[in-house]
Amino acid sequence: MLKVAILDDYQNVSQQFVNLEKLSGKYEFKIFSEPFIDEADTLEQLADFEALLIMRERTPMTKNIIDNLSKLKFIITSGTKNKAIDLEAAKKRKIIVSGTEINIHPTPELTWALILGLARNLKEEIDNMYQGYWQTTVGVELKGKILGLIGLGRVGSQVAKIGKAFGMQVMAWSENLDLDKCKELDVLPSSKEDLITNSDFLSIHVQGGERYKDCITIKELDKMKKSAFLINTSRGPIVNEDDLIIALSTNEIAGAGLDVFEKEPLPENNKLRFLPNALLTPHIGYVTAENYNIFYNQMIESLEACVNGKPIRIIE
Repeated sequence: MLKVAILDDYQNVSQQFVNLEKLSGKYEFKIFSEPFIDEADTLEQLADFEALLIMRERTPMTKNIIDNLSKLKFIITSGTKNKAIDLEAAKKRKIIVSGTEINIHPTPELTWALILGLARNLKEEIDNMYQGYWQTTVGVELKGKILGLIGLGRVGSQVAKIGKAFGMQVMAWSENLDLDKCKELDVLPSSKEDLITNSDFLSIHVQGGERYKDCITIKELDKMKKSAFLINTSRGPIVNEDDLIIALSTNEIAGAGLDVFEKEPLPENNKLRFLPNALLTPHIGYVTAENYNIFYNQMIESLEACVNGKPIRIIE
């Protein structure tokens, strides 16, 4: 019987979306709802498994892990790509890596939840209501404000459309900015410096990796308006976290809305947790019932295809 580990089920909900009991005659499943302590812990707990069903960019599948899980045959990830998997190491081991489809609109939706939360001080005002206070802050309107986008791909484009609906001026920059897309969406192409200097809300929508690592540091934060807000629903390392903590602590910028972090889950003692102008969510951009239904059912579909020698949605 094939031993299968379901990783990263933080909410312990996988069995709400897929019936594992009907597969119990073919597979022996074990669900992991807590992150591993480190790579040594990962290797120890996963040593006997032949297949891993993982959530994108939660547990890293490094070269060391892949090389040392001697029984591993299949890695099935949510989504069409996962930068946390060392694909070259998997290829050398002849481990099949397969993925699932994914809805991308939940992330733009969460982006706007963060933007609106920052603009109207929702964190503070909601807390105040439960403590008996009434109207302690003054928010800002979105209409007429400048929305700056780092990245105008599938997610950034949706964020831009909503920004236009709010009556905002929308600017965009990336290293490979599509000028035709800018024209189509009525978005002003910009240099990175102009974008950072002029934006009232600066939202990040580029992929992770070395290209954009530390794209926003204290140098960029110092150039932002003191009234500006930074939103990151993309990848934590794009923003230098230590520099952001300094900028928020000294009110160099008005606030930040963050769904992604340098280290996830975010450590309990991380300073971001204690800053009143930081609006934080626990990387829930893609976490919706609709996406989980796709993920878990297509993971099983991909697993079955791999076992039958006809893998689908291969990631290379």
